[in-house]
Amino acid sequence: MQAMSPHETEALDASTLAGWIGRSETVHDQVGATPVLALAATLDHPAADAPAGTPLPPLWHWLYFLPRHRQSEIGADGHAKRGGFLPPVPLPRRMWAGGRFAFHAPLRVGDAIARTSTIEDVQVKHGRTGALVFVTVRHEVRRNDETAPAIVEHHDIVYRAAQQPGDVPPPPQAAETGAPWQREIVPDDVLLFRYSALTFNGHRIHYDRKYVTEVEGYPGLIVHGPLIATLLMDLLRRQAPAAEVAGFRFKAVRPTFDLHPFRVNGAPSADGKTVRLWAQDHEGWLTMDAVATLR
Repeated sequence: MQAMSPHETEALDASTLAGWIGRSETVHDQVGATPVLALAATLDHPAADAPAGTPLPPLWHWLYFLPRHRQSEIGADGHAKRGGFLPPVPLPRRMWAGGRFAFHAPLRVGDAIARTSTIEDVQVKHGRTGALVFVTVRHEVRRNDETAPAIVEHHDIVYRAAQQPGDVPPPPQAAETGAPWQREIVPDDVLLFRYSALTFNGHRIHYDRKYVTEVEGYPGLIVHGPLIATLLMDLLRRQAPAAEVAGFRFKAVRPTFDLHPFRVNGAPSADGKTVRLWAQDHEGWLTMDAVATLR
């Protein structure tokens, strides 16, 4: 697939994608215990019950509102075919670029929950390797018919052209060293499979090695961005179990592959109001940068 020209990029933006801004949908779910227990096991926490009323750790709402597309609606990359709620971006590579969160109240096992999603922005840009499309979706999660949202999330998605021969990746950024909190993660096939299953994520870049290397041009399976973000928040939870998280933001900087262990790091601020969190690969390059704000 050839990179799109600037003229084609402008036409694409004007004729197709801008019309999706403002689209909204609401889906309903219930906070069941089984996904909570399964993710706890996947993150290697000791076995424990999750009775009604158990609060979910931050980001664990991703276990709910799972996509339910029929098999006939799935595209070649394992995601739902383009169109529907998200705009039909005609670029083959789709990644979760980052997110921002405000946690106003905890979700609890047994809660009836609803998520209203709205496409806030669609931007088309032209970079060194062709067209890039950035889509921002705002999610508001409410519990038990309450008016005010318990969680407000902004989800950033980036679409890009297929890798071309001679493409040069952006220069890597060295991760900060000497973090007071550190944990090594081994991203084996089982970890990636379990997280894909828990989030009903069929994207083939996380489990289909032939597809990810031969079609999308990556060296190995890609570790889910949301999984890394969850591991960063899990590090905070392990190191400061009594902390209450009011906000969180993260940005994916560089893909993480399953070929080597990687590390999650944390450093609380001197005033105890924030915690800087970041992930790095086996070479010491920064792969995800994040900040948690505490109450």
